Amino acid sequence: MTTNQRIDGKRLWDSLMAMAEIGATPKGGVKRLTLTEVDRQGRARFTEWCEAQGLAVRVDAIGNMFARREGRDPSRPPVLLGSHLDSQPTGGKFDGALGVIAGLEVIRTLNDLGIETEAPIELVNWTDEEGSRFGHSLMGSGVWSGVYELEKAEALRDLDGVTVGEALDAIGARGPHPARPFPADAYFELHIEQGPILEAEGKMIGVVTGAQAQVWYDAVITGQDSHAGTTPPANRRDALVAAARVITHVDATMRARGADGRGTVGQLTVLPNSRNVVPGEVRFSVEFRHPRTEEMEAIAARFPAEAAALVAETGCRLELSELFRIPHQPFDPDCVALVREAAQRLGYSARDMVSGAGHDAVYAARRIPAAMIFTPCKDGLSHNEAESILPEEAEAGCQVLFEAVLARANRRP
Repeated sequence: MTTNQRIDGKRLWDSLMAMAEIGATPKGGVKRLTLTEVDRQGRARFTEWCEAQGLAVRVDAIGNMFARREGRDPSRPPVLLGSHLDSQPTGGKFDGALGVIAGLEVIRTLNDLGIETEAPIELVNWTDEEGSRFGHSLMGSGVWSGVYELEKAEALRDLDGVTVGEALDAIGARGPHPARPFPADAYFELHIEQGPILEAEGKMIGVVTGAQAQVWYDAVITGQDSHAGTTPPANRRDALVAAARVITHVDATMRARGADGRGTVGQLTVLPNSRNVVPGEVRFSVEFRHPRTEEMEAIAARFPAEAAALVAETGCRLELSELFRIPHQPFDPDCVALVREAAQRLGYSARDMVSGAGHDAVYAARRIPAAMIFTPCKDGLSHNEAESILPEEAEAGCQVLFEAVLARANRRP
């Protein structure tokens, strides 16, 4: 290492484990669904830790949290860093939380070393990055960046009929500040890779140059409920059979694009969900991703008609609603260069890569310069309770984050 300005790896790891206690699951993961009581507890601990470092915490109308450390020149726009604390229903300890807690460790280290940056620094905990409860991932950063309207986001409902607005009020997460972009100099986000590349290549750091294009749909197939024992094949309008054909087509569409293809059905609800009733309705999600926007657009141009034709063959009806479409998002070359240079200076093995997952940095990058840092995760496994990283991997990622944020905050305007 070529610096004596070192973050405290043990403190970082201990804080990660302390946050993982909130919503801990028996299999070693976390269930910290957005805007639930467990999320409130995570937010409270985050606030407590930030205020202990002298940070001023403010919250906007969608629940995004910003913890500010003043700089020598308070008139300069702040450098942002952070991620999210919400999780999947069976999530891991590190997805999102690593970026938030590592950002806190950056600030703790700056305080320990008595370093006053030129620009202010703000640590962010974005609301509902996962989208697992209300169906819209990147919701907090999406509202902040202007991708989603606040009113429409507040009206989204979970499976129990609870709206985002009601959930915000239920746990006291709605803040008084406007949920819209404010002047900021840059945004940096540390995250586990959530894929197998870094581990397979023996690399410690992923220098993320951008994120994949995505298109998400909600699908509803309507057939007819009927008796499983008395309804012959010619009289069946089986919504689950129709859904199975579409799901198989999603998989084939993905595989036709080789190693870069991505296509997933992750949610499926069968009604009436009785073993002796032919299903009359199936609701499910569909998403496609690809590193090239034009390839994703080609899929989006063909898939609705192809899926409708498959469903029509079964005598059922398809309603397909496009939730959102995100083009490939390149990250800022100057911010990416700071990450790359930090990894090189610190002696960490690194490679450039495109993110396969969506992250808050994707929407932040629409408003301000942004970059991401990846660390390896065991077997590339994420969105799983067995998600795992090594303490030294967390420390390396945090040290690169420290170097990049410090360089950006002290750059000449």
